[in-house]
Amino acid sequence: MTLATGEQAYADIALVDLLDRLLGTGVVIAGDVVISLAGVDLVQIRLNALITSVRREMAGG
Repeated sequence: MTLATGEQAYADIALVDLLDRLLGTGVVIAGDVVISLAGVDLVQIRLNALITSVRREMAGG
């Protein structure tokens, strides 16, 4: 399925607005992945990330 030119431009603008709002307020990403075999945990990976932007007013310059 392809989008018409106007619809694609609207989708791009909406994505940019969404990213701007998320980065402006901040996003927290957290997740756990555990790989186990026969009930024994072999690998455990934890991800905790805070993604945000620093605005010029907040940076002091």
